[in-house]
Amino acid sequence: MKDNIHSPENLGAEDTVRLIMDFFHRTMMHHAMWYAEVEGQMGREKAQKILKKAYEQSSAIQLNRLSKILGFETKEGIPAPLLELPRETLDKLKEGAAANWLANDGVWFQAVEFSKGMTEAKKCNDACWGSFSPFEAWSIKQFLNLPENPGLAGLKKALYFRLYAAINKQSIVDETPTSFIFRMNDCRVQSTRKRKGLDDYPCKSAGIVEYSTFASAIDSRIKTRCLACPPDEHPADYYCSWQFSI
Repeated sequence: MKDNIHSPENLGAEDTVRLIMDFFHRTMMHHAMWYAEVEGQMGREKAQKILKKAYEQSSAIQLNRLSKILGFETKEGIPAPLLELPRETLDKLKEGAAANWLANDGVWFQAVEFSKGMTEAKKCNDACWGSFSPFEAWSIKQFLNLPENPGLAGLKKALYFRLYAAINKQSIVDETPTSFIFRMNDCRVQSTRKRKGLDDYPCKSAGIVEYSTFASAIDSRIKTRCLACPPDEHPADYYCSWQFSI
């Protein structure tokens, strides 16, 4: 506790900025808590419909207010200065945003691991993927304007718009007219462990939740089968492999 601070008005510039950043964090958390509560009360399908409306309205209000305060223009709901950036910078920004997501995920995992142990961390991790993966699928479907059941073609496209796709290397191999194989050729988490001389992180339990819920959220008819995922043995050219069929 800072004894010399009696009100926000007597904060210095640095502490004022820290408070503003904390306001952003609180807003983000409140947004997530609203969604979690609505989903718990009304179910995922209804909650997603409400989320779409709430997010569109809230983000427009927030961006409009910030643009007036900071003096930047917006074009169709997008900050104009971002539209003026060169493509190379936009690509780096996209990768950086995805890398920050992964870092945030790792920080949460380690926070639980160091507090309650690996077993509890993996349990929380798997459960989190059970919520996040179908949400990411829904978000991508909205972004790409995919139909309710876009089939395997829709899933192929969606897999390349995941956060992971911006920072990992992946590939798709057609197997039959009703199935294809997805492979994670280079995984940032696993390759980092490899450089440090560590064994693969055993991510199979989380992966099964992650990929099966993502695929079914894209199209409820799609089935997922794990072909290999650590701690399973795998060849040098990929870390995990998954079959999707319909």
